[in-house]
Amino acid sequence: MIGKLSGIIDSFGTDHVILDVGGVGYIAHASARTLGRIGAAGNKASLLIHTQVREDAITLYGFVDLAEQQWFKLLTTVQGVGAKAALAILSACGPEQLGIIIASQDRTALTRADGIGPKLATRILSELKDKTAKAEIFAPAQTAAQTGSGTAPKRVQDQTQNSSITQDAVSALTNLGYARAEAYGAVMRMQEQANDNLEELIRLSLKDLSA
Repeated sequence: MIGKLSGIIDSFGTDHVILDVGGVGYIAHASARTLGRIGAAGNKASLLIHTQVREDAITLYGFVDLAEQQWFKLLTTVQGVGAKAALAILSACGPEQLGIIIASQDRTALTRADGIGPKLATRILSELKDKTAKAEIFAPAQTAAQTGSGTAPKRVQDQTQNSSITQDAVSALTNLGYARAEAYGAVMRMQEQANDNLEELIRLSLKDLSA
């Protein structure tokens, strides 16, 4: 079983890269995110590999970081989500976004991925809601900077997910035109500062979103 490949990038396809490892070209299927981050043809690159073995084929899936690989494995546990669909989701929603999308149950965000309709998106949100709360799925290092806090947690948590104040604040922000996942992320970041005050939570969340 192949777990990692390091070599020279030979060429790219629409959904894969050919990595030359000691003169052998390995085809690794990957998300648009990974294909856009590993470099150009001729560059050295390393990919984490998930190997799928079937009677008629051995297929390699490559990932630029551990977070994406973990999400790929988790997404493919959902009925109806194969490797192609999982890569489509990871192309549309990075690991740093998926946890918030699932915690906030943002179906619209998932349907932006090619081939993911409302019915399948609902199933993904339903099946992964509890799994992501328990699993240690880490986001890339830049997540802390993206969330605006150098001490942001690297594991998605939903401890206050059912809080009426949280839900009211998210509802208020979505009514103002913000996407549900975007609103949920801001509310979760500002929750502690607001001290369970709804008006303050909305004010701080709006400030965070406009930063």
